[in-house]
Amino acid sequence: MLALLAGGLASPLARAQEPEAPPDRGADVEVKPYQHPSARKSVEIGDFYFRRKRYTAALSRYQEAATTDPHYPGAYLGLGKVYEKIGLKQKALASYQRYLDELPSTKAALEAKDAQKAVARLEKQLQSRTPPHVKAVPSQAQ
Repeated sequence: MLALLAGGLASPLARAQEPEAPPDRGADVEVKPYQHPSARKSVEIGDFYFRRKRYTAALSRYQEAATTDPHYPGAYLGLGKVYEKIGLKQKALASYQRYLDELPSTKAALEAKDAQKAVARLEKQLQSRTPPHVKAVPSQAQ
């Protein structure tokens, strides 16, 4: 009985479990270039990474969104949040300001309170880090 299983039935079972060879890709198969997702979708993915504190991944998605649609405000809001989290305050400030500039109306910009607060906070932090200009005291020649 074991001989029958070993010789007769085991072989077809073993052959059935072997992976099939991939189909042959001939010259007639057209390879399409990669298309970036929409800016909105990239921002959604960036937000997903941002919530999980994967800032490098979020940053690349927000940058992708800004490249795909340079006038999409959400891309710049995301960039501002990530840059602020990773300590690039000057870039964060510029991104928040661009976000406010790209909003479709003045009313929408005025309603973007969080971004306005972030701009004010970053400007204050950046000003406090900049050393005051030292005025040269003229030498008194006698």
